[in-house]
Amino acid sequence: MALTTDILGSYRNPGAVLLRHIGGGVREDRALVTVMVACALIFVAQWPRLSREAFITGQEFDVLFGGALLGWVFIMPLALYAIAALSHIVARMLGGQGSWFGARMALFWALLAASPLWLLWGLVAGFIGEGAALDLTGLVALLAFLGIWGVGFWTIEWRTEPTG
Repeated sequence: MALTTDILGSYRNPGAVLLRHIGGGVREDRALVTVMVACALIFVAQWPRLSREAFITGQEFDVLFGGALLGWVFIMPLALYAIAALSHIVARMLGGQGSWFGARMALFWALLAASPLWLLWGLVAGFIGEGAALDLTGLVALLAFLGIWGVGFWTIEWRTEPTG
């Protein structure tokens, strides 16, 4: 299925979309591509905000761009791997029966599925700036991410057969 169709499907039934993505077995290449594409899209979402900030403050755009690149493309994927591992450890202590791969994919897929909303947030930050519209857009994006991750994680840890 197309990526865009799966992203839209994640807003209706995130558990089913996630189960379809991990149905082919443990594929670490799929997890890595998912987290890298999600982080790259969120990095792109930062461009309008960074451009506005550079214009308003007089800072060099290249420096802001480089910092965002380092953060979103190189550091954040590693942090997300750690968050997925911690969430799986906590789920195991609470009786979760999912796999390490499933926990990673639940987090990574939620980030990718919410990335269109983060792109919208970036546009609002760049063109409108600080204010209620930016806060509301950020809140909607955050809630979408947390909702998709929560349902997917629950599906992986408590609603599937034990996978080890």
